[in-house]
This record gives sequence, structure tokens and C-alpha cells, in this order.
Amino acid sequence: MPVTRALVFMSLTVLLAAGAALAQAPQPAAPPAAAQTAAPAVTTGTATVSSAAQGAAKPSAAEAKPDAVEPQGFTYNPEGRRDPFVSLLRRGVDSAQTTKRAAGISGLGTAEVSLRGIVLSQGAFVGIVQGVDSKTYIVRSGDKLSDGSIRTITADSMVILQQVNDPLSLEKVHEVRKVLRQTEEGK
Repeated sequence: MPVTRALVFMSLTVLLAAGAALAQAPQPAAPPAAAQTAAPAVTTGTATVSSAAQGAAKPSAAEAKPDAVEPQGFTYNPEGRRDPFVSLLRRGVDSAQTTKRAAGISGLGTAEVSLRGIVLSQGAFVGIVQGVDSKTYIVRSGDKLSDGSIRTITADSMVILQQVNDPLSLEKVHEVRKVLRQTEEGK
């Protein structure tokens, strides 16, 4: 008797596994012509209509939707949120890169020049400055820079009036002093 029970349980298990495998397997789509020939006819009151013709009037769910292919990988849909891969520090357009600089000393800013020498010429001091472009320029009092102008040049320094573009600052002009030779205390 225990052998018979084991045999019955094994055969039941095999049948259930086979049924589950068949249920999970994709069903091939039958062509519409084959469905029309195999369908029996149904008589309703005055007309005889085949069930295949009824099926043709209402397409099945499998036939109605085209084979949609799922996209491979992941796509980001921001829905109003910021892109997490864009830097927060350089989010806007940098105005320095978009504007064309003027040629010469008028294209350089106060922070981009350094005083290299001072010469006395015809009773007035003339400054020799070097820009970040490694070029040397001769400047006089009143010459314009991109963010200010040269106010005075003395025997050991040059004073530049720099325009302040900070809307919160009460001061609109800042005085910057470029020294020819820095002392040991100033370093």
C-alpha cells in the first residue's frame, strides 16, 4: 500500500508540473483564417452567424495591440525635478565665456594684472604691468581696465579704482593698490 500511495503522488506531481509548464508557455497566435474555418455556426432566431464572424467583428485583445517592445535600460523622467547629474556650481551660463574681451589692457581685470616696473617719462610716472596672458603693457594714469581705471602711479605703487558689481554693497568703487616691491612684512 505505501508503494501505491507513493506512485499516485508521483504521477500527480508529474501531471501538475506538466500542466504548470503548459500554462506558462506562450500560446502561438492562430491565423484568423484558421479560426474562421474551425468555429461552429450559431443559429440565432432568423440568421445563422458563425462564432468566427462574431470574433471578426470584435478583435481579440491579443490581435488589437501591436507587439510593443520594452525599452532596454533605464531612462530618467525628471517631471519638474532637477537632473541629479548636473553640477549645482556651474548651473548657469558663465558670462565671462560668452562675452568677447577687448584687446590689450582694456580687456584685463584688476586681479589679472601685476605691476612689474615704474618709469619716469616726461615728468610723469608710467607703469609696466604684466597680464595673465604673459604680455607686458605700458599704462598711464587714466587708462581703462575691464573692471576699473588707473587712478595714480607713484614711484613705488599704482592705484586702481575697481568698479564693484555687488548689489548688496554700499560701496560702488573699491581702491586697489598694486605695489612694485612687496616688503617682507606685506607677504
